[in-house]
Amino acid sequence: MIIEKDKLIEGQHGKPIAIDFFYNNSGTKKPVVIFSHGFKGFKDWGPFNVVAKEFAKHNFVFIKLNFAFNGTTPLTPQDFTDLEAFGNNNFSKELDDLNTLLNFLEKEKVSDHNFDLENISLIGHSRGGGISILKGSTDKRIKKIVVWNSVNEFGKYLTVKQIEEWKENGVIYLPNLRTGQQMPLYIQLYNDTQNKHDYLNIKIAVENLNKPLLIIHGKDDETVDVVDAIEMQRWNRKAELVLLENANHTFNAEHPYLSEKLTPEFSEAVVASVSFLKK
Repeated sequence: MIIEKDKLIEGQHGKPIAIDFFYNNSGTKKPVVIFSHGFKGFKDWGPFNVVAKEFAKHNFVFIKLNFAFNGTTPLTPQDFTDLEAFGNNNFSKELDDLNTLLNFLEKEKVSDHNFDLENISLIGHSRGGGISILKGSTDKRIKKIVVWNSVNEFGKYLTVKQIEEWKENGVIYLPNLRTGQQMPLYIQLYNDTQNKHDYLNIKIAVENLNKPLLIIHGKDDETVDVVDAIEMQRWNRKAELVLLENANHTFNAEHPYLSEKLTPEFSEAVVASVSFLKK
């Protein structure tokens, strides 16, 4: 198996995007999967490397990225050491990062016999699911979309009080329960979302989607209510919905993750995703 870690490409907003590639070097073209992490996430969180290897075993090229403003750096890819960048991240920037990666693949990998660039799919976890839906709904290069425990509306879990505080102070802080850090979100995120309401509207994207969509959600998700997944499937009856018993927001995985085997719930999500993408 070929594993290329932490390749850097320059993003559109002055910060690099770190990328990993996992695939079998068979010399035959393989469908490409691009994975987007969620809020307070990163490409090497928990079992994501194990997930990547599983997809490679099923003859996919699996690519995962750190969004340029996710708060990590090339020197600290698993730690939030750049909270200023984190606070200045927004959904538009993450969509730009995905576009930059797709352009890079077209430029650098079009002649690589391992990459079938006519068959690219997106997978996103949590907030990354919303980003994947938005990008996949408008980009002709994307053929299928899979979302894991995805949000269906940006910002819906913020309270009215938090939004009022945000507007008044220009920043709010959300705790990272794993690290104990107070993670800043600057008002630019709220303004970007409000100013681009239709562009960043997941509901509109799902309703108008004319590509295969698989929605996988844990019934015990404590972060994003399973109702979000059920609503999305109502918005587009062609979408497939898989609800996993006893699965929380991370399919019962944690960080750090020391096993080379996925949790049963994460394995279910991967098996369902692989089956859907191979149809």
